[in-house]
Amino acid sequence: MGIFDDKKKDKPKADFSNVQGDSSSTAPPPRPAAPAPPAPTQTARIYVVQKGDSLSKIAKEEYGDANSWRKIFEANKDIIKDPDLIHPGQSLKIPRA
Repeated sequence: MGIFDDKKKDKPKADFSNVQGDSSSTAPPPRPAAPAPPAPTQTARIYVVQKGDSLSKIAKEEYGDANSWRKIFEANKDIIKDPDLIHPGQSLKIPRA
């Protein structure tokens, strides 16, 4: 008999019957994987503004309706602040109709 034998008798043994392999109860749950970026799609084409162009003129050429200029403006708000001011050489996204 050793000096620790008395303490071992009083202590209940740990119960590991519900432990599953390859996991830890103290580790945080795994984070879900980040979603894959969407596959590139052909939702718009690029149009380079020419001298004399306006959004309504481009819309008439692209959609057959000059009143559809808002589609082009909405798709290019990052580069067009005023729909009446576009400049030759600007590359505009032209959304599909």
